[in-house]
Amino acid sequence: MTNFERVKDYYKNFDEKNRLANSSHGKLEYMMTMDILKEHLPKGGTILDLGGGAGAYAFPLAAEGYKVVLADLSPDLIEQAKQEKAETGADNLIACDVVNATDLNMYSDGQFDAVLLLGPLYHLIEESERKQCVSEVYRVLKPGGTVIASFIPYLTGSIAIVDRFFRDPRQVNRENMVGVFRSGKFNNMAPWGFQEGYYPSSDEIDELFKNCGFSKKLIRSLRSFGYGREEMLCSLAEKDPEMFNIIIGLINQTAEDKAIIETCCHAVYIGTRHKQAFGEIA
Repeated sequence: MTNFERVKDYYKNFDEKNRLANSSHGKLEYMMTMDILKEHLPKGGTILDLGGGAGAYAFPLAAEGYKVVLADLSPDLIEQAKQEKAETGADNLIACDVVNATDLNMYSDGQFDAVLLLGPLYHLIEESERKQCVSEVYRVLKPGGTVIASFIPYLTGSIAIVDRFFRDPRQVNRENMVGVFRSGKFNNMAPWGFQEGYYPSSDEIDELFKNCGFSKKLIRSLRSFGYGREEMLCSLAEKDPEMFNIIIGLINQTAEDKAIIETCCHAVYIGTRHKQAFGEIA
């Protein structure tokens, strides 16, 4: 089972609130994610930002007119969001809840027009937990509602553990390095650094959502070949905006290539909830 206390401790000590603003890779990730949200979210309605941390996406979506419920496992991140809401207003951010993504009992059936799942699937190491999470997302979505879920693909995540070994071998030994290539599960040997990682293939993610009642619209890499080139791209945006936009266009053009999806960091599944009840799905 996933050790959720370790996950909470990780985010207690990690500056998740400013992750997307303090580095080139974070800035590019934020820009690409916002573009995807603008394209695929419904034009209005109520959104559950599940695993939304301190509200990096919840606040701008609320500013766009969506009613947003922010939910996260970390009490510390939710407290940060509440403080920002108190300081800025953000009336459309209608709730900030401490929630485990595998248990959404505090929400009603069909309550949301869309659910963002931009984080929980990074950490749910057991298949039963992932199924429970996605089934709960299905339940709280309206028929025909949209889910946008991020994941760390198998090859990206597994190879990153080798890099992690070179950066800090206290987190990685022979057993968990070999284990992540065998099972996709990463159990950190140290109490610091990324905790309780799970790295599925894109086919596995497709099957997970299909079995829980979703129809796939697309799976794409978030940054595509921009992964590893973020600093150069952010610099180019200032020096040559026209070329920057050309490259962003090519990033989007290649983002659904399977080789790109599996090897270029975070990827995104976008799907819709079947209109029939879950028990009626064949």
